[in-house]
Amino acid sequence: MKVILIDEVRGLGGRGDVVSVRDGYARNFLLPKQLAREATPGNLKAAELEKKKWAALTEKEKDSAQKLAEQLQGVTVIVHKRVGESGTLFGSVTANELADALESRGFQVDKRRIELGHSIKALGVNEVDVRLHRHVSAHIRVEVVPTVETEYTEVRLPGEEPKVEPAGEQAQASAPAPEPQAEQPSAE
Repeated sequence: MKVILIDEVRGLGGRGDVVSVRDGYARNFLLPKQLAREATPGNLKAAELEKKKWAALTEKEKDSAQKLAEQLQGVTVIVHKRVGESGTLFGSVTANELADALESRGFQVDKRRIELGHSIKALGVNEVDVRLHRHVSAHIRVEVVPTVETEYTEVRLPGEEPKVEPAGEQAQASAPAPEPQAEQPSAE
């Protein structure tokens, strides 16, 4: 079946491309998700008229992706995970966790754009690609560190100092209490 792509489909083509796909793929995936239209003569004519609009939209998306890539340059996402005795993680770091951490600092990144080459299941530093556009990608650093309490993530921007945790009630409870001073007899 021939279809006209309405949006970029990875591994298939870009917006406005006419491609041949299997009938089931078109009917069960592309058409219901409105990623493509059937390539009828009327739809082909409409696609020709929309090509300029799509080209302008693609250029605008590329420019915004380029700006976001520049902002993401040098960003480090620090993931605090619980670990076992042998140093292995309970679970793994997911693209969803990374997207949520980036969003908490104001970076709008879709979790499907974060490309984990392999699942991160060990402590240490990893480089992760964020494919923001067909021709634009950024690289972020993901640092996985152990924690004994609640798991959480934080994002450190370039030049930003690490957060120092304030001494909580545990630190105060473990600190030795000041010894009461004995009263000195006054020399009268």
